[in-house]
Amino acid sequence: MDTSAPVRILTVCTGNICRSPVAERLLQAGLNQVVPGGFEVASAGTRAMAGDPMQPISADIVRTFGGDPEGFVARQLTPKILRGVDLVLTMTSVHRGEVLQQDASLLKRTFTIREFARMLDVLDERAPSGGAAGPETPDAGDPLAANAALWRALPARAAGVRHLSLPADPADNDIVDPYRRSPEVYRQMEDELAPAIVSILRHARLNSPERWNAATTL
Repeated sequence: MDTSAPVRILTVCTGNICRSPVAERLLQAGLNQVVPGGFEVASAGTRAMAGDPMQPISADIVRTFGGDPEGFVARQLTPKILRGVDLVLTMTSVHRGEVLQQDASLLKRTFTIREFARMLDVLDERAPSGGAAGPETPDAGDPLAANAALWRALPARAAGVRHLSLPADPADNDIVDPYRRSPEVYRQMEDELAPAIVSILRHARLNSPERWNAATTL
């Protein structure tokens, strides 16, 4: 594998028109700011409305948070899409199971987005001020390679603190499905999804190659 190749993240929901597109576009927008060229974020659905655009309210949410919903087209999840993915973030525990039915090798790289975000919060709370990885990360002289090394090792590190990030209610791992429901349910989706995205982007900022390089010059 090219060690400087972008980290590939896949977000997954059911129809691929409401939840996973929001996660895809907002993660991509935020990660582009942290490590330009360091990430490729895509999405798919377990029972996708293949060929459809993002739902209008979901598109509005993406715009509200500074992302771009234009050009999005829903697609069906397949083993081919899963091949070579570094991290899969699903909208519910059921979606996680459906991903693993297609590719069991992704067991240690597939999480619901809310549980993964809580794990990163724990890692960041336990990390020294220089960030979870710190300036001693291998390949620190090559920012893209250093970033890729961190994120490809991250699922295992995150899983190591799973016991410290368990929710009071297992339903708190899931993002509500707003499809064909009221605008209020879309707001609930936003309220559940946005904090998870913020946590993931915060972790990326705390562990960006730029931050490591700054630490080595102090």
